Amino acid sequence: MLASSVVVAMGLYAVGVTRLWRSAGYGRGVRPFEALAFTGGCVALVIALSSPLDEWSERWLAAHMIQHELLMVAAAPLMVLGAPLAVWTWALPPRWRQRVAAPFHERHVRNIWCAISTPFAATLLHAVAIWMWHVPALFERAEASVAVHTLQHCAFLFSALLFWWTLLKPARDDARLGAAVVCLFLTMLHTGALGVLLTFSAELWYPVSTAGAGLWGLTPLEDQQLGGLVMWVPGGLPYVIAALLLAARLFVDRTRISYDEAEVALQGRPR
Repeated sequence: MLASSVVVAMGLYAVGVTRLWRSAGYGRGVRPFEALAFTGGCVALVIALSSPLDEWSERWLAAHMIQHELLMVAAAPLMVLGAPLAVWTWALPPRWRQRVAAPFHERHVRNIWCAISTPFAATLLHAVAIWMWHVPALFERAEASVAVHTLQHCAFLFSALLFWWTLLKPARDDARLGAAVVCLFLTMLHTGALGVLLTFSAELWYPVSTAGAGLWGLTPLEDQQLGGLVMWVPGGLPYVIAALLLAARLFVDRTRISYDEAEVALQGRPR
């Protein structure tokens, strides 16, 4: 079901980009890079939710972790970079756009959105989703029920979309950029800590999820250790890379401001 929804999302995005560029000119409103990023995010989603990875995830915890990382640190940030909300709006008939946007102008909706879309609030919600769904009882329950499994994937994906949108959207001030850098490093630390716990634990956390590990020549505990490594190392790299890029942007912005201030001061100095 989620995979088919991705196809619909890609179709609407293609229609929206076509209409936007036809109206404003090629590359206006959404740059080609952003459209390519959204496409890449959708491809990552399809890979995560389709066979063979989806089938493997029912047998091996390591494959399950790869699936989750694709949702949270590949698909989500790439889709956010593609500015899909604005593009999807262009895909709608003009008379529908105001109707769809109307509920979001309601005061209580705006207040809720403002509360959850601050960097630290979005980071906390994403952290709660990650840790809650890795509690053994809930994780194993998701393995036993398609509905709960779908709910788990939705929690990971939508909390990640909120997280990345809040941190990657254009910042208007240094304080928000700095907060985004801090939140990215905090997320890298706590997800890495969860990966370390899985990697070095002598106890088997998820007996059902690791039951098929022998088909790969792994013991269930080795499957769990490999899954922990996936979360710890490759799963943590995107947070570090994003944090470094935002920190570089913050440094460049501050350098430019200092240069502009120095230039103004020199221009105002009497000769």
